[in-house]
Amino acid sequence: MTDQQIAHQVVLKPIATIAEKFGIDPETIDMYGKYKAKIPLNAIDRVKAKNSNLILVSAISPTPAGEGKTTMSIGLSEGLNRLGKKTTVVLREPSLGPIFGIKGGATGGGYSQVLPMEDINLHFTGDFSAIEKAHNLLAAIIDNNIQSKTNSVRLDPRTIGWKRVMDMNDRSLRHIIVGLGGTTSGVPRETGFDITAASEIMAILCLAESLTDLKQRLGNIFVGYTFDKEPIYAKDLKAEGAMAALLKDAIKPNLVQTIEGNPAIIHGGPFANIAQGTNSVIATLMGMTHSDYTVTEAGFGFDLGAEKFFDIKCQSADLKPKAVVLTTTIRALKYHGGADLKSLTEPDVEALKKGLPNLEKHLENITKFHVVPVIAINKFISDTDEEIKVIKELAKSKGIRVAVAEVWAKGGEGALELAQHIIHVVESGASDFKPLYDWNSSVQDKIATIATEIYGAEYVDYTAKAKANLRKISDLGLDNLPVCIAKTQKSLSDNPKLLGRPKDFIITVREIEIAVGAGFLIPITGDIMRMPGLPAHPASEGIDINDDGEITGLF
Repeated sequence: MTDQQIAHQVVLKPIATIAEKFGIDPETIDMYGKYKAKIPLNAIDRVKAKNSNLILVSAISPTPAGEGKTTMSIGLSEGLNRLGKKTTVVLREPSLGPIFGIKGGATGGGYSQVLPMEDINLHFTGDFSAIEKAHNLLAAIIDNNIQSKTNSVRLDPRTIGWKRVMDMNDRSLRHIIVGLGGTTSGVPRETGFDITAASEIMAILCLAESLTDLKQRLGNIFVGYTFDKEPIYAKDLKAEGAMAALLKDAIKPNLVQTIEGNPAIIHGGPFANIAQGTNSVIATLMGMTHSDYTVTEAGFGFDLGAEKFFDIKCQSADLKPKAVVLTTTIRALKYHGGADLKSLTEPDVEALKKGLPNLEKHLENITKFHVVPVIAINKFISDTDEEIKVIKELAKSKGIRVAVAEVWAKGGEGALELAQHIIHVVESGASDFKPLYDWNSSVQDKIATIATEIYGAEYVDYTAKAKANLRKISDLGLDNLPVCIAKTQKSLSDNPKLLGRPKDFIITVREIEIAVGAGFLIPITGDIMRMPGLPAHPASEGIDINDDGEITGLF
């Protein structure tokens, strides 16, 4: 059966019932139909949240075969609930770009899903739309200010870095010219579009801890310079109030349910290759306030989402995770070992062994943060006992716990061994989280630390544009911001073709974007794009709806 067919077998509980199980008064939630709701921000209690155990689910370097990180996160939360630990899974919202592109939906799979899957994968509660509107409002205000003779701060159009956004993969919008059509239609200038998941507004929403914090961060967005070389921020354009008003509901986390009827929170959706790749601080704190265990995930491999989760989100919000689940599949490791994509379901112990260095590197990276890893083997039918034994022997040699998890086929029942390992790690108190770098280090040192320690690079090279960006960052006094490196997810390097555990490579920083509102800098490496494109045959070709309103083709 497909994920959709399995989801349609489930009789959903009213969201009021889920809210009560979560531990909040159903009268206080904002209903979005029968099975979705917004949770009020006053349901967060920082004191209670400190007593919750935060578990991060990450993965090895992604492959076309898929690793199932979201499915693992949901399955683990179900398993912990089955063992008597009140647990909430906290995830990101899906972007329409991947849904209609190549990756498909992001609500888990099989018997480890969050529901209602069609709603969540499409417009959900309108958060992405609100973020898009707030972002583009600022863009409109900027262009209006350039043209205006009476309301101008003398903004130099040549210095503006603020683009527009939309929640769709559309490569034709990466580079555009606006303001054509004469003086009444604006001032012509080059700009472009990013995908909404890469918007600084998305990053701000996911790091803000209150409406006041949100508004302050929005006001701090760097726009450009005046003709006199003075920096201009969104607050100078009096934009932050209206932008915050558009986000008044979007800042509230969304409550839904798992296939086994447990609470799930889904909120925010930054990509991990071009943004911080984790759900909102507010959603995480909400889960921790009302749960013994809070399971969350960070996008792509540990080198991207998890590093940013630790160095940006955890430092910003003072979070201390207790364990990391490193999701791996035998198929993915064989791919990293050089096996052809079409042969991954065939037994191949030698290719598996050649791919193990990728797993080893991610395990080493986890320990750099003084957090205990647990390997989760996301089991597929094609996996052989001999292949599973290879990973277990590696884990044994390194003294690392490992569990075979059948979360797609069995839901929480298939994650009981993994859940028991997590409980043991948490109760042993073995983790003592420490970030990788000090925010007060120089920008070059922070980038070099991540590139050499996490990616395994030999050194970092900077283009002329990136060096100019470094000077601008220093002039603005922003050297103490953390770095959110944009890099391909397909490799530990910035070259997507270098699989496994590449060595002796150079990371090239092409440019560095400034995201003062979000509170970080974005070094862009290699050929990474902040507006993806569609494949030759996008997933949208298989999505349809009938006269009864039933959607098919989401997966």
